[in-house]
Order: sequence, then C-alpha cells, then structure tokens
Amino acid sequence: MKSTSLIILGILLVMTSVAYSQKPDFQGDLKELFKGPSASSSYENWLSIMKKWRSDERKSLNYNDSEYLKYEEHRVNKCFIYAQMMIEDRYFYDPILQKYTVNRFLDDVQKRYGGLDAVLIWPTYPNIGIDNRNQFDLLSDMPGGEVGIKQMVQDFKNRGVKVFFPIMIWDKGTRDVGMPMPLALVEEMKRIGADGLNGDTMFGVTEDFRMAANSIGYPLILQPEVAINDLKMVQWNQMSWGYFWNYEYVPGVSVCKWLEPKHQVQITNRWKIDKTDDLQYAFFNGIGYNAWENIWGIWNQVPDRYAVAIQRISSIYRQFPQIWSSAGWEPHIPTLQKGIFASVFPEESQRVYTFVNRDSIDRCGAQLKLPYEEGMIYFDIWNGKILNPKQENDQILLDFPIEGLGFGAILAIKKKSVNNRLSAFLAKMNVFSKKPLKSYSTAWAPLSQQIVPIQRTTLYQNKPDGMILISGTANYTFESNGVMVEGNDLPSAVGVQHPWEDHPARSQKHVMNISAFYIDQYPVTNKQFKQFIDNTTYHPKDDHNFLKAWQNGMYPSGWDEKPVTWVSLEDARAYAKWAGKRLPHEWEWQYAGQGSDGRLYPWGNKKDSARMPQPDTCRNIHSPSDVNSFPNGMSPFGVMDMIGNVWQWTDEYTDLHTRSAILKGGSYYRPQTSMWYFPQAYELNKYGKYLLMSPGKDRSGTVGFRCVADTSPQ
Repeated sequence: MKSTSLIILGILLVMTSVAYSQKPDFQGDLKELFKGPSASSSYENWLSIMKKWRSDERKSLNYNDSEYLKYEEHRVNKCFIYAQMMIEDRYFYDPILQKYTVNRFLDDVQKRYGGLDAVLIWPTYPNIGIDNRNQFDLLSDMPGGEVGIKQMVQDFKNRGVKVFFPIMIWDKGTRDVGMPMPLALVEEMKRIGADGLNGDTMFGVTEDFRMAANSIGYPLILQPEVAINDLKMVQWNQMSWGYFWNYEYVPGVSVCKWLEPKHQVQITNRWKIDKTDDLQYAFFNGIGYNAWENIWGIWNQVPDRYAVAIQRISSIYRQFPQIWSSAGWEPHIPTLQKGIFASVFPEESQRVYTFVNRDSIDRCGAQLKLPYEEGMIYFDIWNGKILNPKQENDQILLDFPIEGLGFGAILAIKKKSVNNRLSAFLAKMNVFSKKPLKSYSTAWAPLSQQIVPIQRTTLYQNKPDGMILISGTANYTFESNGVMVEGNDLPSAVGVQHPWEDHPARSQKHVMNISAFYIDQYPVTNKQFKQFIDNTTYHPKDDHNFLKAWQNGMYPSGWDEKPVTWVSLEDARAYAKWAGKRLPHEWEWQYAGQGSDGRLYPWGNKKDSARMPQPDTCRNIHSPSDVNSFPNGMSPFGVMDMIGNVWQWTDEYTDLHTRSAILKGGSYYRPQTSMWYFPQAYELNKYGKYLLMSPGKDRSGTVGFRCVADTSPQ
C-alpha cells in the first residue's frame, strides 16, 4: 500500500515537473502573443505553464511595478480607445478661423464610435525632411506656438482625453537640437502639458526617457510603436501597441498584459478594413484599440459595424475601469460551445467575463458552466439583460446568445452591490442590443477628393517679360507617380484624385489636351518677391515662418537671384494674382518640363548631376542656388531650374479630412540617416504629396514656386 502511494506520488511529481519545465508557445514572429490551449481538456495544464512562466520571468527580470503605481493617478490602464491623429486633419484645426477645433474632432468620434480616452497627435512624418526642421521645430511650428499648443492639449484634457506625442528616434539628419533627445522631448512635453510619448519604430522606449522624466519630476507615460522585444522594458513602458499580430482561430494572449496586467495595450492595424480580429483579440484580452483613421492624410474610416462594436466594447470597459488590470485575469476559461472563447476578470465583489465568437454562426443556449455561489446574480451586459441561471447540483449554467463573429459579456456580482449606475448602464446596453452587429454595414470606400480650382488669367496676346511660351497639344500623355513612402495597402486611397478619376491613386496616366500658356522661365526670386512686397505691403494674417530667411524685411545680400522660399501656397497665390498670373496645374508644369516625348528630366532620360544643384546632406541647411546657375538644365521649351533646387507649388487637393499640395521638381536638401524623410522627386513624372495644415506650418526653406499665364490658342 505504501509502495503504491509512493509510485502515484512519483508519477504526480514527474507530471508536475514536465508541466513546469514547459514554456508557453508563441503566436507570431515578434512574440507578442502566447498561443491558447489546444483543447478545453488541456486548459488547466496550459494555465499552470502560463502562471509558472510569469512567475519565473518576473524573478529573472527582478520585476517591480513601481512605475505603474506612480502613474496610477494618470489612469494608464484606462486608456481603452485611442487614436493616432494627424495635425493636418481638418476636424482638428480650421486654417480660416485660425483655431484648433478639438471639440469638433472629439464630437465626431463620439458620435461614430463612442469617443476616445487618448490621442497621439502627429506633427512630423510624412512632411519631416522637406527641410532641416527637426521634430521639435515641427511641433513648435504648429499654430499658436507653445502657448497655443498647450491650450489645445488642455482642451483634450478637459474632455477626459490623454495626449501623446511621438518620439522620432530616427530623426538624426535634420537640425541638431543640441541636447540629448530624451531630455529635450521630456522638457517639451512638460512645457505643453502632454501625458505621454509614443516611440515611433521603437521596440520599447529606452530607459533614458524614463530617467529624463524622473530627472525633472515630470511623469510621462511611455509607449513604443512596435513590440517590446526586451520584457524588462515593460517595467517602464506602461503602454504599448499590439502591432503586426498573427491572428489565429484560437485567440492569442498578450505577452505584455500577461506579464503585467496593469500594462495597457492598444491593438493597431492601421490599413485593415475588416476590424473583426482586432476587436475580438482586444476584448478577449481586456485591452484597448487604436482607432487610427487618418493615416498620413489617407482616410481609412472605421466601417459602421466595427464602429458600433467599438462603442459597445468601450461602454463595457468604462463601466468597470479597474477590473481589466486585475491580477487574477484568466484567459481561455472553458466554454460550452464551439468557436466561443472567453476570459474572466475578477474583482472583490464582481467578475466580468468577455466572450468572442470566432465562427460566423450564431451561438445560442448554454455558454458557460460555473460553480454555484450564494448571493451572486448574473447579467448579460452585452445585451443589457438579467440572466436566470439553471442550477445543476453545485453548478449553474448561463444561457445567452452570441452572434456570429460577435461578442458577449457577463457580469457576476453580489446582489447587494447592484446600484443605480449599473442599472443605467444595463439600460443603455439593452438599447444597443436591439440591433445586432451583423445588421450594420461593413462597406468601405475611399474618401473622395476635389482639386481646388485655379482661375484662368487674362489672355495674354504678347509674351510677358521673363516668361516662355508653351505651345498647346491635343494628345499629351500625362503620367505621374507619387513618391510617398507608404499607402499601398489602400491602393484606391493613396495619392490624389485628379479631376478625371473616380478615386485617389498614387499613379496616373491620362491622355489630355493642354492649351497654350506662358510659364516663368525661372522660379520666382527673392528680388521679384521683394518687389511684390514693396508694391502691395502684403503681409499674411498667419505670418509664422513668413520669409524666415529674410531679416528686417530684406533678403540676405547676394540672394537676389535665389528662389524665394518660406512662402506658403497662399503667399504664392497672392504674388501670382498681383503679377496677373496664376500657379500652374501639375500637368502644365510637367509638360513645360518634358515636352511631348515623356522624358524623365528636362534635358533627357538620363540623370546628370552637372545640370542641377548638388545635394546638401548637412544638418544645417545652406541656401538654394541662383535660379540661373545651370543653363544646361533647360527643358525643350527653354524653361530653367525645374528640378533639384527648390520644390515648386502646383495643385491643391482637399477631402473632408485633409488638404494636400502637389510639389514638383524636388530640392537640393537631402537629410541623411533615415528612409522616413520626405522623399525626393527629381524625375519630371513624379510628385511629392505635401500635407497642409496652416500657412505658418506649411512654409518651408525648400519650397518655392513659378507662375503661368494664359494665352489665346496659338
């Protein structure tokens, strides 16, 4: 008898040893997710392995949660619904009124998907690198400077929304800020009252940022864009993105959330239209979602079905804000029906169970079996209804529906803890549930753009001074390709929508008629722009960065024939109107450069560095070349200085959320160290898409312009 007991004990010890020697399997190459159990029967063993891993990992890291406790007052774990947003979004800033419209922005997302808990405000990429302004300059160039930005940040906070700004860790080719990046950014965030920093392209925000924040006594929430590749960083990266997740039928478990339940993850899948996997994985793990819609000026609106799902999920999250960071969280608790996966989040007197249906078939009937507990009542909080459990001995069965590819949620709560706030919440969820998610549309379409009209000038019978006649053509093949770094994931939304197109596109090819016109032989120079100023006393309402290279109303000595820069699109239009001219359409500019043979450069099809300015790769940018420096770079019509000196304004496009300008010709400035800087477009059949916010922000040290004038058919 004794020997039998010893044998059984030995078997149990071996089984325990085997279980504890195992490690969880990862889901995906970046190891942001653990795989779930292979079957309900293996749940207990799987959970023991998971718990052992967490315990061992914390010991090996000498882990402590002091940073999370420090930030408790900042409610890090309550940033459920989050959005990266562009400063160029027209719902965020009105350039006509010259004011931030935070309430308009927030009211829109509140109406569509229930509002936000945090925003990541993006003032840099993709425009950064157009000149040598660094990430600090581009933030301070936002309307109102630091005073205006600080008030804008406070406007978000007044609505209960936390504010993040990016760390462009790769920005090492523009102007040197003269101090360590962590300290410079933390001090800037303190001045404007921001809550956190997002590390663009970073696999964990490094500890020097935490040390910088601690050194000036300003607590900042740190959050990397990509996976945290060293789990020690979880101790001071209180938030992170769930990015590039490898979705499987059995939901994965967030590694960072499992290691530290107070850690807040926002699932991010910016180009995806179908949000089902994203939202199901979020709800299953009790983590947040990044409702990123304005992606570098490309609008990827959340379709109605997923917007409604976000609204319902966030309502549940906000009703029980503390429970999602529960140390007792257990994913993959056993359920009763195929395709249904669940997690439980316990608190002292209540528990919330979240469910996802990974199949497209509706599931009704008994979903969950639990031990009987005296005084406990149960609510279907997804549908806002009380449940009547069926008792079987010391167990109960909970019966409720979960629609195909849908969600469910149950609240178990002590009867004495039910209050009016809970009753009001249930009533709201009951109203939501009257219409199932599948009745909402999943349709998506690119946002339509419109070209800003350019009014024709007086018809000139004689050639104006300094202009070149461009003869008309009845069959010009206009082919143009955008050089934007990203956007191919939504091919029908990236780029611009020319007047003859049904939707925006990166590349265009169109045979068109072009009427004869005159074009400036050279870009407008500082000397010419000074004549305009002297004759009109022109001074823009938004004068930030206006003629920034000038001093006391005069350009530097020797700059007479250099192209004028630090002029906005509005400034260029004002000059053109004074001169009796207008800005060119993109296709007019390109035709003047290449003629009818489709050449890539004004002189032919082969790049020739002797016919254009040499690139400036320094962090301290030098001045442009004189416009007449490269006579061998002329076009077939005799137009000069078309590429490689300064970018040149042409058309403007707008949609409901973004304004952008088409820049042609490229510039002499080439910042080094990163592929993310604004790309060059030296070939005539390429263009740069430059996002517009306000004249002061839009002006650049490498953007100028030339004008055209209309004439009678020749």
